[in-house]
Amino acid sequence: MHPLLQIKNLSVDFKTESEAISAIKNVSFELNKGEIVAIVGESGSGKTVTSLSILQLLPTPPAVYKNGEILFSKNGDQQNDLLKLTPEQLIDIRGNEIAMIFQEPMTSLNPVQTCGSQVVEAMLAHKHLSKTLARQNTVALFKQVDLSDSSINAYPHQLSGGQKQRVIIAMAMSCNPSILIADEPTTALDVIVQKKILQLIKDLQRQNNMGVIYITHDLGLVAEIADKIIVMYKGAIVESGTVQNIFTQAEHPYTKALLACRPILYEKHRRLAVVSDFMQQKAAGAMIQSSHDNKSKEFLNAPKVLLEVKNLKVYFLKKNFWGKTVKQFKAVDDVSFTIQKGETIGLAGESGCGKTTLGRTLTRMIEPTSGQIFFEGRDIAHIPKEEMRRLRKKIQIIFQDPYGSLNPRMTIGGAIEEPLKVHSLLKSNRQRREKVIELLEKVDLKPEHFNRYPHEFSGGQRQRICIARALGLSPEFIICDESVSALDVSVQAQVLNLLNDLKKEFGFTTIFISHDLNVVRYLSDRIIIMNKGRIEESGIAEDIWLRPEKEYTKKLIAAIPGAAIV
Repeated sequence: MHPLLQIKNLSVDFKTESEAISAIKNVSFELNKGEIVAIVGESGSGKTVTSLSILQLLPTPPAVYKNGEILFSKNGDQQNDLLKLTPEQLIDIRGNEIAMIFQEPMTSLNPVQTCGSQVVEAMLAHKHLSKTLARQNTVALFKQVDLSDSSINAYPHQLSGGQKQRVIIAMAMSCNPSILIADEPTTALDVIVQKKILQLIKDLQRQNNMGVIYITHDLGLVAEIADKIIVMYKGAIVESGTVQNIFTQAEHPYTKALLACRPILYEKHRRLAVVSDFMQQKAAGAMIQSSHDNKSKEFLNAPKVLLEVKNLKVYFLKKNFWGKTVKQFKAVDDVSFTIQKGETIGLAGESGCGKTTLGRTLTRMIEPTSGQIFFEGRDIAHIPKEEMRRLRKKIQIIFQDPYGSLNPRMTIGGAIEEPLKVHSLLKSNRQRREKVIELLEKVDLKPEHFNRYPHEFSGGQRQRICIARALGLSPEFIICDESVSALDVSVQAQVLNLLNDLKKEFGFTTIFISHDLNVVRYLSDRIIIMNKGRIEESGIAEDIWLRPEKEYTKKLIAAIPGAAIV
């Protein structure tokens, strides 16, 4: 009896004009029916390349499959090497026998088709159902992934990031595949919907005896869902085993580092461990673990109000042919709060609750329906656009979607350098280049990455590029919209440490938007919980975490994965 999927000594290179870069090196593992195997590791460790290789979704060239086999056996008898199948044979397997949930939902959906029609299309292509039955199945799938009936006729741009991800998940599950490859499937989802999706994947796995490859940087999720863990580092597997063994008896220093990087293990503002603390070795091979400065400092002795929001409303109107409003959606509904200079406010809540809309409205990327936004004592809610454009030097936003935030035709060095030129910072190109290289190194990228393009980086690396670009102007106020959601825990720890270090040095103010309450609690002084466009609860971070008053807040905290492994 053969495993459902067996990968043997797989190696993949990416060829450039000057060299061949080894993306994965002699990777071998098995996936059985009814089993969930989690692949974890830093951004760029080879997790996604391994998963894309299974369905041969890597562009060739530059990708080259050097050696190895990818053996698929649906019934446990005959094994087919996927690397030897014709394109026509692969079409029958992709989406039907082996389905994949991609990391970035924003770029995975067709912008000119409704979400429902895209799920229907997958079933028509592989299951040969009638359109009526395919649509009925789509309605049922949307309910399973907690999407409303109206989402079926909605276009991707009308849904939040988390809702788009749920559409992708529904599409992947539409054909009841034998293997589901989930590449960061819950990155954009709040903890409540995330818990539902994880439970849904587990339920479908049990019902269909399905094998699941689950790629993630969230070790809390791994503890909730996986049977086995594979740890990858620089394209190779460094350790593998059961969840219990990896979490309690990890042997490789890299695995220990990943476990130690989780913010939930640390008190607020204490410095997080990073991989470099565990990966240094003496000549004899013994590990060196550096101590951390765990002393936190007060940000400001006499805080002043930097931002004050009064009765802010953002309504989206749907009009008929004659221009009459037929429907009104209250994305932000009468929200008021203040932020002290140097303070970090955590903004949390379910996907679609209005977090991102609120953040973008503060920068006037979305115009407010009514209300006031006082920045440094001045109401900026209705100032002229040209004046607001100049003010954006002080107010920066780090977006949720790293790929959509970068120009695919511009090198990342040029992308980071562009705002420096626009705002006439630094005198020469040489100085700006040096500044960009300094920013790249601060977010754990290399100087030689300067001339590379966005498609040459993983999702986590692209997010770090966006963070470097936002930090380049040394802003007074930064809005982080899910800015670490795409990062593995070790790089997440580096970025959070970086934000804390820069905060101590420059005293900037932050709104940190996230569905990950572990990160929000660690980073924030105060937390605001949003629900259906309104503020449900707000207060000191530790009070919200330990003594929540509202049932909705308790529900969010109860849904956090991985509490048992702390």
